[in-house]
Amino acid sequence: MSNERNQTPGKVIIAGAGPGDAELITIKLQKRLAEADVIFVDRLVNPEITDLYARPDALVLMTGKQGYHDGSVAQEDINKLLVGHAQNGKTVLRLKGGDVAFFSNVLDELQSLSEANIPFEIIPGITAASGASAYAGIPLTARGYAKAVQFITFNPCSFYTREQWKAWASSSDTLVFYMAARNLEGLAELFLRHTKKPHTALAVIEQATTEHQRVHVSTLTNVKSDFAAVQFSSPSLVIIGDVVKLHEQFDWYAANKTGSVFNELVTVK
Repeated sequence: MSNERNQTPGKVIIAGAGPGDAELITIKLQKRLAEADVIFVDRLVNPEITDLYARPDALVLMTGKQGYHDGSVAQEDINKLLVGHAQNGKTVLRLKGGDVAFFSNVLDELQSLSEANIPFEIIPGITAASGASAYAGIPLTARGYAKAVQFITFNPCSFYTREQWKAWASSSDTLVFYMAARNLEGLAELFLRHTKKPHTALAVIEQATTEHQRVHVSTLTNVKSDFAAVQFSSPSLVIIGDVVKLHEQFDWYAANKTGSVFNELVTVK
């Protein structure tokens, strides 16, 4: 008897859903949402995206992860689900927050698909750094402020050498830290050990590009006092560098939402 599953394999589309705003997805992703039989959705994906664009009969499954919390779906299980549904002839869409190439487990998934000979496609998305900086009016490499930008993770699993911290502390690049808001005091302390510019500007952007966006501005030396009572909601992004000074002048998003309870601007002087 022939194995129909192996003769008619499906495929997997791995796509970035952007930083939050449901309108910040690509036309290609919108088309693939309308085609997908099964959609695996990360925690940070705006549910409006599947509500608006997925097929009514599509199977939508949450496969989110959240640091510091139990209940996350194991990556190994996600890999098996992607392969299994595709082997059953389904068009599978793996929907990730931001862009698939920025601090996600895309490599594990690609390796699993490749080993199982499952066809796949990758659709880029707007990463959190681009979305957060744009909606906060902070150009990441503004001429005269920064010549480059670095994207870095900072969480309990991160380990960087003393030499690396010295390099970041002395750099004129814009530094964007993912997953850092819950340990912001520790991050600032590491910089203050090595920097000659303790008053370097720092911004924390909560729930960027959504109606709940909040922007908090301080400096390395004032983080502890300014944010002692602040609990940053997830997701939050940290930007360090002179470009943060441009926020007050070019904060177009908050200006468009003046008076809205969903977009309270929090600027600490």
